[in-house]
Amino acid sequence: MALSFSAASHSLCSSSSTRVSLSPAAAVSSHPSPPLVAFSSSPHSLSSLRSVASSSLFPHSPSLVQRKHPNRGSCSTVVSPTCAAAASDAAQLKSAKEDIKVLLRTKFCHPILVRLGWHDAGTYNKNIEDWPQRGGANGSLRFEPELKHAANAGLVDALKLIEPLKEKYANISYADLFQLASATAVEEAGGPEIPMKYGRVDVSAPEQCPEEGRLPDAGPPSPADHLREVFYRMGLNDKEIVALSGAHTLGRSRPERSGWGKPETKYTKAGPGEPGGQSWTVKWLKFDNSYFKDIKEKRDEDLLVLPTDAALFEDPSFKNYAEKYAEDPAAFFKDYAEAHAKLSNLGAKFDPPEGIIIDNGPAQQGEKFVAAKYSTQKKELSDSMKKKIRAEYEAIGGSPDKPLPTNYFLNIIIAISVLVLLFTFLGNNNSSDYSGF
Repeated sequence: MALSFSAASHSLCSSSSTRVSLSPAAAVSSHPSPPLVAFSSSPHSLSSLRSVASSSLFPHSPSLVQRKHPNRGSCSTVVSPTCAAAASDAAQLKSAKEDIKVLLRTKFCHPILVRLGWHDAGTYNKNIEDWPQRGGANGSLRFEPELKHAANAGLVDALKLIEPLKEKYANISYADLFQLASATAVEEAGGPEIPMKYGRVDVSAPEQCPEEGRLPDAGPPSPADHLREVFYRMGLNDKEIVALSGAHTLGRSRPERSGWGKPETKYTKAGPGEPGGQSWTVKWLKFDNSYFKDIKEKRDEDLLVLPTDAALFEDPSFKNYAEKYAEDPAAFFKDYAEAHAKLSNLGAKFDPPEGIIIDNGPAQQGEKFVAAKYSTQKKELSDSMKKKIRAEYEAIGGSPDKPLPTNYFLNIIIAISVLVLLFTFLGNNNSSDYSGF
């Protein structure tokens, strides 16, 4: 978001050659970067949208042209023949997440999937109460009118990746699928686990798409002011703006699509995915805090710094957070996860209203060690002593948090054995006392 609710080419796995010409004042982020920066550019050509159907990724996909659903009016959705609004099924969500992981590992499309979720949610206007007029995470980005917005240039490639999943998991809404893919991409790139909920309801017609112009630019005249104008409208604050900007640790910008960046650098000339473009970071498929460190140090001219990126270390309020995240990756991960989850819920209507939580599997951490239970002095033990005590308990099949199970049969045998030995000993003593004459 300063980011680059980017536009033309954040797609890592894109093979499209669609060009985006930017006006001088407008900026844009480009290839696989995550979502943050939107930009101004010429609209996507309709021919490029309709060409999706002939893609090798969609051997059986219906053509991307205006179609009519048998039970509804005209539906000009770009990639789906279905216009029904629907919430999601928990079991399918869990299964779809695993399929998304496979997609990420084979297509290296983490950045464009992050951007897809952000751009669907980033149209939210907190000053509008009614749904779906308020925008936000409602699946409207699948429709041609919104997909043609300059800030969404290149996202047709993300839809090409998502559509087979939608066909397989009919009981997952587009809105949920976009956000599931976005959060999973961050996690699979090494980022934090995002505390997500699902059950978002889709809009059902292109007439419900928001107007163009709600997403941010990459190079406005006053970058910091522009960022606040856009993100405050969404209900986000300075800390969240900076944290979300950190997602530019993923992805690349391509000058032929966005007007920003170099044709290639030593970090991008060999891929993965389609080679070329200029990345914000050296390892542009790894989610970490290097975005902030690299901007701060300005040591490598092969790394991209957009005006909205530079503003994070120039604006006094933004700089407080940017400096912190450059030094403290744990703080960045924590704040990013919270901000991403908040963004993904903006404007959404949930069914059920409380949302759906999917279980990501059992926690890998052991039981919490409470030293006071095992210390006679009720004092805190050292870490080494805690480990030693736990190891001793576990070595005999127990745990410091629960007693060993009692084996009553064994206890009885032991008690009888002790008594037998005792009586034998006493009996031998009596014989000795009365053996002589």
